[in-house]
Amino acid sequence: MINDSNDSNSSESSTSSLVALANRGPQLYLASRSPRRLELLAQLGISPQVIAADTDETVAPGESPAAYVARIASAKAQAGWAGLRTPVRLPLLAADTAVVAGGQILGKPKDAEAALQMLALLSNGWHRVLTAVCLLRPGPGSLPAPGTGAIGADTAPGQRAVLVATEVQMRSITAAEALAYWETGEPKDKAGAYAVQGRGAIFVEQIRGSYSNVVGLPLFETAALLREQGIDPLGR
Repeated sequence: MINDSNDSNSSESSTSSLVALANRGPQLYLASRSPRRLELLAQLGISPQVIAADTDETVAPGESPAAYVARIASAKAQAGWAGLRTPVRLPLLAADTAVVAGGQILGKPKDAEAALQMLALLSNGWHRVLTAVCLLRPGPGSLPAPGTGAIGADTAPGQRAVLVATEVQMRSITAAEALAYWETGEPKDKAGAYAVQGRGAIFVEQIRGSYSNVVGLPLFETAALLREQGIDPLGR
């Protein structure tokens, strides 16, 4: 049985935690507008400053899924870094996640037909979720070139990256279920047309690997990268 009073207290506590993080000031730049990645970083007690990182996410001919997410994560990080107009004193984090099934990289569905096709492909089988996480750290001087936002040769950021793969098994999804799910609105902005942290969880039979990776940011590996830069979720 759910205790409504405890639920309310939990919600208030979560809101208070987010407010406290915001008041503490940013600990890194996040080159992503994904609310899911913000929520996952908040789980670690990390408060980022969100920055724009417009990137062409077209898959290159013959590009493997692993190479694709690694390239896009790096491109997002570089685009975010180049756009900074203030002294760069914080690390910058970027990530890219792809759902892979039947040798295809499944992006966000453009319409109901595309979503139903994706869910049919995922139905009653295994697929992989790949996330590349890229961390740029300030180099000597840590300043953009004057007036350009570009990083000079003597201030180039160092880069660390990690690739995480998770296997996900879906139960059989009927066409009627897929359509009903689409009509909830949840699949519209999700790679692979489902959200494991939402109603899409009813289709997920089991997961091998990182759950947070399927949501959009593998927390174990991300925390390891951040600790290298002196950002410890435990506050040590």
